Amino acid sequence: MQTSDFYYDLPEELIAQKPIENRDNSRLMVLERSTGKIEHNRFYDIIDFLEEGDCLILNDSKVLPARLYGEKKDTHAKIEILLLKQESKDRWEVLTRPGRKAKVGTEITFKDKLYAKVTDVLEDGNRIVEFKYEGNFYDIIDQIGLMPLPPYIKEKLEDKQRYQTVYSKDIGSAAAPTAGLHFTKELLEKIKKKGVNIGFVTLHVGLGTFRPVKVEDIENHKMHSEYFYLKEETAKLINETKKNGKRVIAVGTTSCRTLESIANRYEQIKECAGNTDIFIYPGYKFKCIDGLITNFHLPESTLIMLVSAFAGYENTMRAYKEAVESRYRFFSFGDAMFIR
Repeated sequence: MQTSDFYYDLPEELIAQKPIENRDNSRLMVLERSTGKIEHNRFYDIIDFLEEGDCLILNDSKVLPARLYGEKKDTHAKIEILLLKQESKDRWEVLTRPGRKAKVGTEITFKDKLYAKVTDVLEDGNRIVEFKYEGNFYDIIDQIGLMPLPPYIKEKLEDKQRYQTVYSKDIGSAAAPTAGLHFTKELLEKIKKKGVNIGFVTLHVGLGTFRPVKVEDIENHKMHSEYFYLKEETAKLINETKKNGKRVIAVGTTSCRTLESIANRYEQIKECAGNTDIFIYPGYKFKCIDGLITNFHLPESTLIMLVSAFAGYENTMRAYKEAVESRYRFFSFGDAMFIR
């Protein structure tokens, strides 16, 4: 298939710029894979579409407030860095802006709480910096860092916690697993009381999730690699759910990619950790998940390709057309879809 097959026309005003007041009041489109039938609901209605014995698998990765604004020690020139990847305890690969100001040896200070020195310039222009600080690095980042919001969000985020899921735990993502943003603690408790089980995976979302597909033939696209971990408790839950003939429902494309990666790699679901660059597009045969809760994704992105693989291409493009016509809110702070 061609990348252009996954294009749809999206008015700019439908790109959600900020989260709605109540997480679970977002809209919910329910798409039946077998028939293509579409229903319109609110996210808190998700409980009506879940059955006793089903399990929800959520990604508990926590977003690092990775955007830091500082100044050069010698000239006080403003400089911005974005944390990408931890190379060792205090050494990180980062993006810098403007890059010309971040030569090897450049020293940067961040609100007199954190200090960095550029130690290397990589082939792709990214830098390696070494940090110095007193206290706990992540506590300092939490105080002075800003959320690395996607480029299509132009408005300032007033509350950093709104770009975290209520169950986020393991810090390491450069972007939120946004399908989980719709859940409240109260809604999760109601779901549990219905007899629906909840399990967690960890996949640290990289900035590559926003990387556009630049090739026309989608099979030539190279996916970015991301770290994942699945604990034994969740593996047992998934296997028991399958054994009982109930559904494994992935919350988000990150949970989906984690489970399908493991199923492909080991031909079973078991405790494991590693990196995945799995690329799921139409023609892929799903080996683990039976349902998917997800947001509405960018045109021509790997994420809409994954949705098309699961829901069917025609169903997906028709659902997106209806979402636009019905004025759904799109992308990270937008509305949700349950594909069953």
